[in-house]
Amino acid sequence: MAFEYAIALTGGIATGKSTVASLLALNGMRVIDADSIAHKILDESSPWVKETFGEEYLKANGKVDRAKLGSYIFATPEAKKTLEDFLHPKIKEEIERQSEKQDSFKFPYLIDIPLFFENNNYDIKDSVVVYTPADIQLDRFMKRNGYSEEESRRRIASQLPIEEKRKRATWIIDNSKDLKHLQNEVEQFVEKIKEIYL
Repeated sequence: MAFEYAIALTGGIATGKSTVASLLALNGMRVIDADSIAHKILDESSPWVKETFGEEYLKANGKVDRAKLGSYIFATPEAKKTLEDFLHPKIKEEIERQSEKQDSFKFPYLIDIPLFFENNNYDIKDSVVVYTPADIQLDRFMKRNGYSEEESRRRIASQLPIEEKRKRATWIIDNSKDLKHLQNEVEQFVEKIKEIYL
């Protein structure tokens, strides 16, 4: 049975989820990354992208131009739904396959799922949210991606507000300060998990 020992790792855009996933791995935790699974499936689905959205969303090498497709998807709700309806079942199937493998170790592992609360797609009891206050989140997103404030706000608004995610979480990893603080937060979280399960 999938997800028996799984903990969902989630947060908002630009709250530092990828950094936390790397730090958790450095601290000996196993992490399944839904984003990298999604990227792989999307790249393998370039013929479908060409057929559904047009050749302009492919790069010269035939791979999907994720940045260009992303801009179109976020501005076009029906296209976003089409893409999600195609991708999500495939992503879920691969995550379940990897999850069953991880469950055999009988110790918690994390599944990095950006839209865990939004899609309510995974039967996972516990979750940890990487938390950053909304103003810092916006600032980091604009700096990281170089988008305008309007475009940044639109992308962030496509997800559940970070304060709402914080309320629903089993645990919080606070990423409102510097890297040293974040490392400390991650280490404390790993200790909590070990206390519960070891």
